[in-house]
This record gives sequence, C-alpha cells and structure tokens, in this order.
Amino acid sequence: MTAPAAVRRIDLAGWVKPLGWAALVANCVLVVTGGAVRLTSSGLGCPTWPRCTDRGLTPHGELNVHSAIEFSNRLLTYPLVIIAILTFVAAWQSGRRDLRNVALLAALGIPAQAVVGGISVLTDLNPWVVSLHLVCSMAIIGLTVLFLWRVYAPAAPVVRGPVVLLAWANFAVAWLVLYAGTVVTGAGPHAGDADSPRNGLDPLQMSQVHADLVCLFIGLTVGLLIASYALKAPAATRQAAWVLLAVELAQAAIGWVQYFTDLPIVLVMFHMLGAALISAAVTWVLLRIRHAAAE
Repeated sequence: MTAPAAVRRIDLAGWVKPLGWAALVANCVLVVTGGAVRLTSSGLGCPTWPRCTDRGLTPHGELNVHSAIEFSNRLLTYPLVIIAILTFVAAWQSGRRDLRNVALLAALGIPAQAVVGGISVLTDLNPWVVSLHLVCSMAIIGLTVLFLWRVYAPAAPVVRGPVVLLAWANFAVAWLVLYAGTVVTGAGPHAGDADSPRNGLDPLQMSQVHADLVCLFIGLTVGLLIASYALKAPAATRQAAWVLLAVELAQAAIGWVQYFTDLPIVLVMFHMLGAALISAAVTWVLLRIRHAAAE
C-alpha cells in the first residue's frame, strides 16, 4: 500500500544547490544586519541573553527602536537554523559524505555563533568578543562556499605547486585583513552602545596596519592573476581571481572614503557586506587554484 502523501519521505537531495546558495546569502545578510545593530547603538537593545529582558524572550512593553533592531537580528537565527538543517538533510540524502560533513560543520557554527553573540551581550559588548562574533560569520560563509564548490565540482583533483602556495598565502592574508578590520572597529566610535568599552588601541595606528595588510592582499591577488595567465590556468580560475580583485578594490575604496568621512553608517554597512564577499570570493579562488584541473 502506498503511504499517504502527507507522511511520505521528503526527498531534498535535488535541493542541494539552492539550499547551499540560500545558506550563503542568509549568512551574508546576517553580517549586514549585525552591522546595523552595532551601527545604530542597538547592541544592548536586548540587555541580556538568551532572553531579551529579565521578563522574557521578547522585549514586550519595553520595546523601543534599539530593542526592536536587536531582537529582529536575533530572530534571524531561526531561518538560519532552518536552512542549515534542510541543507544537512539534503546533503545526507544525496549520499555524499563530503557534503554531509561540510553541512554539519556549517550548521554547528550557527549555535556557536549565537553563544559568542550572547557572551558579547553579557560582557557589555566587549570589543574582542564582538570581533570573534563577526569572525564566526566569516568562517561559516567560507564553509558554505566550500559546500557549493563540492556540489559543483564533486571529483575535482587536488593539484600542488608554487601557485597553490601563493593561493594559500593570499587566503591567510585575507583572514588577517578581516580580523584587523574587526580590531579597527573595536578601536573606533561604533561600539554598539553608548556605554560599551573600546579596545584601547589607537584607531589611526590600527587603520594603518589594516591598510598595509590590504595592500599586501591586493598585491598577492594580482600575483595570482599574473601566474594564472602565465600558466594558462582554466578560464574559470582566471575569472574567479578577477572577481576577487574587483571586490578587493571596491572594498578598499569604500574603506578609504568612510575613513575620511567620519565613518558614516551606510558606508560602514557596505564595508561589512564587502567583508562577507571577500570571505566568499577568496575561498572560491583558493578552491579554484587548488583544483585547477577542474572546469
């Protein structure tokens, strides 16, 4: 006897690609909304965690602009969890262990990130904890890109050589740039709340360190582009490197303008979106070069 449609096993294996893209987009959106919380001084709009206030999970009668912004950002955890679970189920049903493992890591990153976010609230937005909160998002974005790579190139062989080492160096410097950006933010005026502490570092000096790392990052990417043409790398590899360079230059331009215009909120939010795109693009370039034989 055929089981009723309502109780039939739902097959999500065919949804692996769209769910992977949904996870990537959702985590990038979370970076931007998290930035909105910080930039509007709404970081303590819900002054405790895991509840919003001592009275309950929602702001209730204490709702104001700041609590509404912070609570809305917390609510994004639920669609993220749903997408992560569906992605893991789809990967499981696909029968591919490599997809299942990456989907599981990305899914576990969400509660880990939520805990770090809770600790940041309980420590009155300690800038070092807040930095770690953003780093968690960047790591999850990188994992979703790895997931998509394995979906699109399931049997791509691994290659080795000096260009691959250059790609790894580029990837490592990208992460130094991303983290240095969080340290600059921790030294700057956008604390997330008027009474939150700063990290005590000189914003000018940290901005200079960040800018120096950005120059190194761009230089390494240009080196990768030159090497990819010299070695006649696949067109898709060269295209990925061009995309990364374009994102870097746009991000650098936004960072330069925001620095000399006293960090306007809109530009800082675009800069945070750029950071998420950097994490995604540099991961894709590394995978493209490491598996250069794949088209």
